[in-house]
Amino acid sequence: MNPAIRDMAGAPRAASGDTRHMHTFSSRLIRPRSMWLCYMAGWLVYGVFISFADQVDLLAAGRFDGRRWLLTIFSLLPSAILLALAWPLTGFFERRGYRLATIIGIHIPTAFVFSVLSQTPFWMSFHNSKPMSWYVWPLLYHVMTYLLGAGIFHLIRASERAHRQALAMKEAQNLLVSSELSALRNKLNPHFLFNTLHSIIALTQRNPAAAETALFQFSDMLRYVLDTERSGSDRVTLDAELDFVRDYLELEQLRLGERLHVDWDLDQDAGDHPLPALSLQPLVENSIKHAFNPHSRPGILQIRTWRDPASGALTMTVRDTGPGADPAAIAASSGLGLRTIERRLQLDYGSRAALRVNSVPGGGFSVSVTIPAVREESYA
Repeated sequence: MNPAIRDMAGAPRAASGDTRHMHTFSSRLIRPRSMWLCYMAGWLVYGVFISFADQVDLLAAGRFDGRRWLLTIFSLLPSAILLALAWPLTGFFERRGYRLATIIGIHIPTAFVFSVLSQTPFWMSFHNSKPMSWYVWPLLYHVMTYLLGAGIFHLIRASERAHRQALAMKEAQNLLVSSELSALRNKLNPHFLFNTLHSIIALTQRNPAAAETALFQFSDMLRYVLDTERSGSDRVTLDAELDFVRDYLELEQLRLGERLHVDWDLDQDAGDHPLPALSLQPLVENSIKHAFNPHSRPGILQIRTWRDPASGALTMTVRDTGPGADPAAIAASSGLGLRTIERRLQLDYGSRAALRVNSVPGGGFSVSVTIPAVREESYA
């Protein structure tokens, strides 16, 4: 048998999973309290370092001037307070959308003003005259300190802006994925309703009593579809999907009679596995349509579920003994069921999910769907 295999290509995650990523993503933004704690800690460490560096010669001689040590630390206090004002200034630039040249043109004179204001209290504590270099070099040093601090503030704001833009893009992408998933689900539901009603109508012509039973069966199936719509999530457990498939097969059994034989091979430990609603039923419906409806001879429909103990991935396989099909014909088919399931898996799970079709003319038809383990979602 030459298998026609179709594996999923990589695609965006579904909106349900991405909601958690959005919360995590937004938590990465810089929080003001954390930033200012780091700011104060940085100045404190810097002050202690400078105060000891100022007394290297005294420490080498075995002496320590505590008053000078405190004076050096407190002399940095005006610088720390004034430099903090650069944060709202960078925010003002960001809100006004100033160009880089304008920002630099404002920061340079502001740096000199900052330097003079920061150094003035320190200069005033010394009454004796000092050489000009004693004033110039600290002045230039504080200019560089301001420019460095303002640059860091701009980088923080740029990082936050990039995070916000990425988050907005992610939310827009999630809305697109959610909209497409909703559209695909809305395609599947009428498709299922139309085909099932068509089967019941066909049954009324031959067996009205069985058609009445089928209508009651159909009402239970319709409730399943409506419940997933009302819940706002199309996630169900494998057990719930299997119950829905059993109802569907009981309805089809009324129409097909002895022609339809169902072989169940179910992994009892996989019943709680989450999957999109109407993931298995279209596979079964596809076999009913192509293997049983056109033919009067009996056939076997096998439904198998298995969960990999290592990865937790669920594999669902629907196999029939019908006429099969050529792989090229399968690829060119315009059928809605398999294509819609394939696209839903792409949007929900990306490359971690797979849909594989195995068939040759006269050799039956088999389709397998693999769904990865997703532990943290809630299900209908």
